[in-house]
Amino acid sequence: MDRKSLVLIVDDNVDTVELLRKRLRADGYETAEAYNGEECLSLVPECNPDVIVLDVMMPRLNGYEVCNRLKADEATKYIPVIMLTAKSDVEDKVRGLDVGADDYLAKPFDYKELAARIRSVLTTTTAHEKLAEKKRADALEQMMEEVTHEVRNPLVSIGGFARRVYENLPEDDPNKKYMEMIIQEVARLENMIKQLIELKSIAISPIEPVNINDVVTNAIDIFKEEIKDKAIEVRTALMDNPPLIPVDKKQLKRSLCHLIKNSIEAMADANTRLLKIDTRIKEDFMDIRVADTGKGIPEDKFKKIFDPFSTSKTYGPGLGLTFSLKIIQAHGGTVSVESEPGKGTAFTVRLPLKYSG
Repeated sequence: MDRKSLVLIVDDNVDTVELLRKRLRADGYETAEAYNGEECLSLVPECNPDVIVLDVMMPRLNGYEVCNRLKADEATKYIPVIMLTAKSDVEDKVRGLDVGADDYLAKPFDYKELAARIRSVLTTTTAHEKLAEKKRADALEQMMEEVTHEVRNPLVSIGGFARRVYENLPEDDPNKKYMEMIIQEVARLENMIKQLIELKSIAISPIEPVNINDVVTNAIDIFKEEIKDKAIEVRTALMDNPPLIPVDKKQLKRSLCHLIKNSIEAMADANTRLLKIDTRIKEDFMDIRVADTGKGIPEDKFKKIFDPFSTSKTYGPGLGLTFSLKIIQAHGGTVSVESEPGKGTAFTVRLPLKYSG
């Protein structure tokens, strides 16, 4: 399920706030409300809105000052702000735009126009985010290529020399244990490089019509013993008679295994250990949802969970979710995530019913 956009309504007029709250929620938005400028500034870091509808004329701290502070803060400067005011003079509009407002609407306003303005700034923001995401992905690809190229050959030399020194040391030599540690760490880094090379060369074939429920069941079976040992309850809600989906069965199973493994590890210290997996058709897509009751994802790591090396584990390069995403994207699909720290995480894999690769 995609997260609903959250609109923060800021106005000292209770009736205006209530009206906008009802209309926006009816249109499918989440809302948060603030009744003065100071309350707005304290609420923004907490609710992280996608857009702010901000009244200008408020006591204590007016909308211009609020907008100015938001745009001066690196953490909030990119949140779109639509200013509302009873003033319609050109110089008032210019002042609003000068302090960083993304749009400006005079009161009394038509809700349909405001709704259109909100959609417009959200669309623009989404486009900018996608562009930034592509640039970041390209930079990560370049970084992985450089790491693989620059580290691989020295590792081979270090590992080879370390093993030779280790074999030539007497059994009672105290340095032997240190050489053993070096060999183990080199092996770990070599495995990471191997995974990076594999990640760059992921390709899907052969494509064949597959019952997704069978792939899900087979992926769960891989972890049967671990699930039993860790007392994890598994609940599945797989749709009856699903249509056959054209996929690379082996790679899709691998992708789901990474998600399941992530959920199992997230529930290591949880009091309730429940893994829920369901399948369903939504429009022209097959959705596979993998949800757990684990530790959840901290807000500061949420946007980077699919990045290579993004991990909270002590060992391992943190490539599992990266592999999973790359495989699904190669199928023309997407992976979305919902998470709440302390309560759990849900990944939704969305695959097209017809492959167009």
